[in-house]
Amino acid sequence: MSEVKLAAETRSEFGKGAARRIRRDNKVPVVLYGHGTDPVHLTLPGHELLLALRTPNVLISLEIDGKASELAIPKAVQRDPLKGFLEHVDLLLVKRGEKVTVEIPVHTEGELAPGGNLLEHVLNALPVEAEATHIPESVTVSVEGLEAGASVHAKDIKLPGGVTLAVEEDAVVLQVLAAQAEETAGEEAAEGEEAAEA
Repeated sequence: MSEVKLAAETRSEFGKGAARRIRRDNKVPVVLYGHGTDPVHLTLPGHELLLALRTPNVLISLEIDGKASELAIPKAVQRDPLKGFLEHVDLLLVKRGEKVTVEIPVHTEGELAPGGNLLEHVLNALPVEAEATHIPESVTVSVEGLEAGASVHAKDIKLPGGVTLAVEEDAVVLQVLAAQAEETAGEEAAEGEEAAEA
């Protein structure tokens, strides 16, 4: 997993007006909390933070006001719904060797059995417990040859060493749905009628 160093500044101004001023300076208001300490209000450079957050569960090394660094992982990210820029980020304080519960993305590889069946991601991300500095970026599951009705449970997914499930073993992560042939035929007929009317 990657570790990203970011320079952070403590902030004493709060509220929407202060947050807008921070964002105008291409920075992001951040709250750092955890380990029973009081929340620390910070600002981080917007572009660098945006790049760091492209990696799920990225480990961020914060140099706060040029002092000793603290390790943190993203806990909650608020983005502008239209423009996508970062509005606010909550970071969770972690220590090396500490176990944390996070969600890691589930990727698939391989082809389903022929027949036009659909693969449904019941869980897009898998809850796991891992050492804070060794959180896997994702897990990959083979769906090669799976037929309609097949499902992949949490216990079926091979996890890296030191990583354990933080969800029921029997939780369904992926399932294969039978192709809806009749519905598809009906939809195509309706589309044909619409095209004819046009």
